[in-house]
Order: sequence, then structure tokens, then C-alpha cells
Amino acid sequence: MTTETRRDAVQRPPAEVRYADELVRLRETDDGERPPGWALSLRAARTFIVGDPDAGISRKFVGDASLIDRALVTLATSRGLLLVGEPGTAKSLLSELLAAAVSGDSTLVIQGGAATTEDQIRYSWNYALLVAEGPSTRSLVAAPLLRGMAEGRVVRFEEITRCPLEVQDSLLSPLSDRMLAVPELSGDDGLVFARDGFTVIATANTRDRGVNEMSAALKRRFNFETVFPIPDLATELDLVEAQASELLARSGVRVPPRRDVLEVLVTTFRELRGGVTERGDTMERLSSVMSTAEAVSVAHAVGLRGWFLRGEAGQAADVVACLAGTAAKDNADDLARLRRYLEQQARGHAGEQWQALHAARHLLPG
Repeated sequence: MTTETRRDAVQRPPAEVRYADELVRLRETDDGERPPGWALSLRAARTFIVGDPDAGISRKFVGDASLIDRALVTLATSRGLLLVGEPGTAKSLLSELLAAAVSGDSTLVIQGGAATTEDQIRYSWNYALLVAEGPSTRSLVAAPLLRGMAEGRVVRFEEITRCPLEVQDSLLSPLSDRMLAVPELSGDDGLVFARDGFTVIATANTRDRGVNEMSAALKRRFNFETVFPIPDLATELDLVEAQASELLARSGVRVPPRRDVLEVLVTTFRELRGGVTERGDTMERLSSVMSTAEAVSVAHAVGLRGWFLRGEAGQAADVVACLAGTAAKDNADDLARLRRYLEQQARGHAGEQWQALHAARHLLPG
């Protein structure tokens, strides 16, 4: 399957497929010094993520460029990188982009959760071969950590603090000694040593602190970097518009989202997230995560609702209809808070779409 076919055939190709042309151009023109095992130099990897319009490289992460610099330097050391922050701040996207830039492959992913086991992180066995032949390299089934070490690639560990502590601590030896023992195998096969290019990028939500707090020993093996929400309205609005437009196009919607509707949507999210209006009035914050990622999802739903139900781009009333499932995830009281926002705060904003948002408040369920 060609890169173009793969890009068209799946809903969300990995970063190295979505931006394959850019990566090829960067590799062809990259004359910088590369850390051992890296596909690009630090300078070219930074350009891949923050963009360079003159070189035709798109901006892929909206955030502090110095964060990218610190992250790349960390990945060139023997320490892992842990990206922490509120849900929906693009930690996973940044992890994916960093892996694509460093290794040319972002698909060695461990998804953390309460049911994650060490076998899913390190290795397991083909039991038919295990019974027939006993432990051997043929019957060994490599999981992302073992593959990353053996092949010298970046391993991504999503939601690491959702895993039990004993599972998290399976990273201790690979990150410190750069070695993974396979005690079932004998001789040289029983030890896997990390090749140049191997490292771990983990992510953790600040709302999950205390769920399975990392051990002090594991924390010492990571550099922590916090990914903050987008600080200004214009930047967040541009990002939501760009990502929603891409999602809508892939969903068969043939009209772009309306900028004025998106501005109402993003402003609503920012005010509900921060507990303060643009006018400076304080208000009740929602306990639900009103993140940029959630705003993109709602913008996508608004466009789908408008196009497939009425053949147009979506209106402010669609925003109300699509907000309830986002606002009332964690706390039933959030639906009442959203209702009060639409009744009291939306009415105070000027503009046709704001008035339409206020008028559509009856569309909230309950």
C-alpha cells in the first residue's frame, strides 16, 4: 500500500504518514548534526513541529516553542520525557509529532489503563510455539517497549498514571540501565540492550494525580514538561477552525465551518473553562474538561449536524444541541451551570450568533 493510499484509507493516519512529504523534504535538506539514532537533527525536528512557511512546513503544534526545544533536548539525553497537563491540551499530539520527527515512526504506543499489564508493555508469547518448541526468539512476541529498545525507536506511553505502580515500574531498568531482561531465554537472547534512538515519551493528566502516583524512582528517570492550554482566543480559534475543517472534509461535508459560529463556540468554551467572561464578570466554572480538543469535537458535530440535516454549515443553535454531551460528562450539576450561562451570560454578548445561542437554550435536555 502506498503512502497516498494509506493516507486516504484510514480515518486518522499517523503523523509520519499525514506529513510524509514534509518529512522527506526536511531529510533531504537537513545538514545539521543528528543525535545517534535520530532521523532528523534537532533543528529540523523543531521545524517539523513548529513549522516554517518559507520551506512549506506547516505548523502542527500551537504552543510555546521553547517547550519543543526542551522536549527535543530531553529526548537526546538518557532520560525519558513526561508531558503533563490538563486533558485536551494536545499532549498526545505533541508526543506523536516528537516521535515522528525523532524516529520517523510514532506507532509504538502503550495505552495506559487499569487493565494494562507488563506483557502489553514488554513482551508476551505465542503459546502454540511455546508449547511446541519451548521459550525461543521465535515464540517471543515483542511489545512496544522491547521493540523500541531493539530497533532504537521512540516508545510512547499514554496516560502512564492510569497504570498500576508495578506496571509503571517495568520502565525502571530500560530507562536507567538501558536493558530489558527476558529471563525465559538463555544466553545472549536473555538480554535486550537499547540501541541508539530509543527513549520513552509518556503523558499524564493533572486530573489523574493521585490515581496511581508514580514512584520516586521512576520520576527521577523522567524530565517533566507541562503543556498549558492555549492562552489567547485568536490562536485557539484558528486551531479549532483548521482542525474542524479537516475533520469535516474527511466526513463528507462540502462546506467549511462558519467563522462567526466557531468564534461563539470557542469563546463559550474559554469562559466556561476559566470561570470569567470576556467582560471580566465572574461565573461558575464547569467541572467538565472544556478543552480545545473538546471544542474541535463540538465544532465537528455542529458542521455534521448542519450539513446532513439541512445542507448548510451549522448555526449557533447547533452549538447548544451539541454542547450537552460535552458539558455534563462528570457532574450532573454542569448541565444546570451551562443552562445558567446560556440564560445569563450569552445574552450579554453582542452579535447575531450570540443572540441565536441564547435563543436556543431550550434545546438543552432536561
